[in-house]
Amino acid sequence: MTPSPEDQQEGRNHHEGGEEDCSCQEIKKKFGQLLSNNDIIPEAGRVYLDPARPWGKGLIQDVKRTLSTHFVKEMTNFNQRTVAVSLLMFITVIAPTLTFGAIYGSSTEFHIGAVETIIATAWTGVFSSLFSGMPIVGSTGPVLIMMTAIYDLSKDIGVPFPQFYAWVSVCWMFVYTTVTAFFDLTRYVKLATRFTDDIFALLIVSIFILNAVGSPFRPVGLLRYFDPDKIVHVELKEEVGAPEEYSYVKTALLSILIGFAMTGTIFAVRSLKTCPFLCSQKVRDSFHDFAVTIAVIVWSSVKHLGFPSIETEQLKVPDAFEPTTYACCTANCTTYWPDDCPDATAPFGTRSWFAKMLDLDGNENAIFTAAGPAILLFLLFYLDNGITWHLIYSPRNNLKHGDSYNWDLFLNGLCNLINGILGLPWLVASTVPCMVHINKLAEKDMDGKVLNVQETRLTYLFSHLLVGLSLLFLPAMKQIPMPVLLGVFLFMGLSSLGGIDFWKRVLTVFQNPSQYTETPFLKYMKLSRIYMYTIAQLIFFAGVFVVQNIQVIAIAFPFMTMLCIPGRLWLLPKFFEGWELLLLDGEADQIEEWIEKKERIVNELGMEEEEEDGV
Repeated sequence: MTPSPEDQQEGRNHHEGGEEDCSCQEIKKKFGQLLSNNDIIPEAGRVYLDPARPWGKGLIQDVKRTLSTHFVKEMTNFNQRTVAVSLLMFITVIAPTLTFGAIYGSSTEFHIGAVETIIATAWTGVFSSLFSGMPIVGSTGPVLIMMTAIYDLSKDIGVPFPQFYAWVSVCWMFVYTTVTAFFDLTRYVKLATRFTDDIFALLIVSIFILNAVGSPFRPVGLLRYFDPDKIVHVELKEEVGAPEEYSYVKTALLSILIGFAMTGTIFAVRSLKTCPFLCSQKVRDSFHDFAVTIAVIVWSSVKHLGFPSIETEQLKVPDAFEPTTYACCTANCTTYWPDDCPDATAPFGTRSWFAKMLDLDGNENAIFTAAGPAILLFLLFYLDNGITWHLIYSPRNNLKHGDSYNWDLFLNGLCNLINGILGLPWLVASTVPCMVHINKLAEKDMDGKVLNVQETRLTYLFSHLLVGLSLLFLPAMKQIPMPVLLGVFLFMGLSSLGGIDFWKRVLTVFQNPSQYTETPFLKYMKLSRIYMYTIAQLIFFAGVFVVQNIQVIAIAFPFMTMLCIPGRLWLLPKFFEGWELLLLDGEADQIEEWIEKKERIVNELGMEEEEEDGV
């Protein structure tokens, strides 16, 4: 016989004065009011600013975490994977370095070119690998746009570009980065959550994939070889010597074959790690680690040995190691051959490696004018570096090596100060190479969760040393077909997609629910709420993507990315509960704490129900 509600209530009150027993009843009451998920962790989903460490305290702590604690171990943990990843990172870094070098040349009338870009990438990378916490640096699109804008400004105010460029770097940009690091203002970057990280990561990965396959916004990519007006076809016709024998269709078909086959080969060779064939696990691991190197050798050989009569675009490298700025008419190098001295049969020489900072053509006010663009440049460094560091230092990557935002920003400013004096391009943290690097050094479980990472500085050091040494074998590098490198870029983009939760949630729209990967948000949240969050993320992503790809406003790309932070902090909480935001973009330890408390509540309620049923 089932007891009446009154009898059940009487049985529950067993303390003096009829006090109701235990927290179970309080939990049950809250649960019954549908408030339990919010009450499990009342502050769930909120993001707090770290305590300030001003007056250099943050800098000192960063140095202790990175150099004092882990330096010796990270400089001595050499193994086979170190060699393989170093070769991969060299290929990953050298191709965009040369590409950006060529673009710098056309954008600055060859004040900065490929040689300068190689030198800057090599020395800054080696220096950073020894002293910083996040050493992979490179050229990026936003920095290129900023440099072009500063070049145009120097022409408008009548100041030689090398001098104005140096003043922007030395007197202002370095001051801004140093002050920011000294007062620990980099802690504001840590307000970014996975919401912002995933948007930025997917944006950069999409750039790599589009530029490899065929971008609708610029004439690059494998499919673009079918454009008969592509500039490379004009160049290849001239190289052939018999234009009527050149077929852009054959070039396009072979390029696409090599590019996509290159990507497929890398994935196929890497998959040998888990196959049942080959003689030992060590051999299988070797194929996995050297997959990119093997694929580059194979498909470069296929092009040169199998199709020697079909021309393809080759990697563009300079012919000699010298400043690639255009030649000077006189010793002071303020006029340039041949435009400014058409009567001269040969140039006087190339410009000096050092900017003559006091030679401003009588326009000393340019020193203070440089402060304005330096603010924009600093904000670009702050955001481009900061968001990349935030992605890599995420607890999901399970790094034992602590973060060093202040120290890294200070060193980045110092390196770019030196680059400014030498007329070398500015460099910042390079997002996709950083992501590829940590993924290739990580051991993961079947669900893609990082178990551990080989934290080493040697891969940074070796890869950037190879970039510098490439100046000694430039002719050999010309033998690498450009489609081979585009295949590497496509691999880098596709292999990075799996680590982006934003992308995984987009895929759930097209998947059978029975095939979903089990995640906390899929287990505890309604699909409609997950889709709503993903749509919000898509809206922010679309805004950043559009701005980044419209040339005239592309310089605002970092600022559009920055807007994702207040969007997550203040806009999303108006539409989502705190526990939902926690499950969707919280850190793993916070999510595990919430789940443990949730399960404990459920278990306690179940025990209470069993007690009631036994009355």
